[in-house]
Amino acid sequence: MNQGHLWWAVVCVAVISFTFKAAGPAVLGDRRLPPAARAVIALLAPVLLAGLLVVDVAGPRWSGLDGPLLTGLATVALVRLLRAPILFAILAGTVVTALIRLLWG
Repeated sequence: MNQGHLWWAVVCVAVISFTFKAAGPAVLGDRRLPPAARAVIALLAPVLLAGLLVVDVAGPRWSGLDGPLLTGLATVALVRLLRAPILFAILAGTVVTALIRLLWG
């Protein structure tokens, strides 16, 4: 793909994104969505992020699984379940991952 085609793709994606974002208020006006629809919409971003994370961690055909990284991610999940702040959970996962790589690396 040459530079011209790449920029056309970027512009088209931007226009489509803007159109989708503008369509919601234009169609709904001042009406509020039902609670079930709002709950689904609120979960879209975390679910998409989780899917991207799994694809990135697992690699193609699940060949990129890394023990220390999975342990660090499990640590983040556990610390968050204990209601710790997100930054603390990320720090804990990073420390656990680094320690495992240091000790068994």
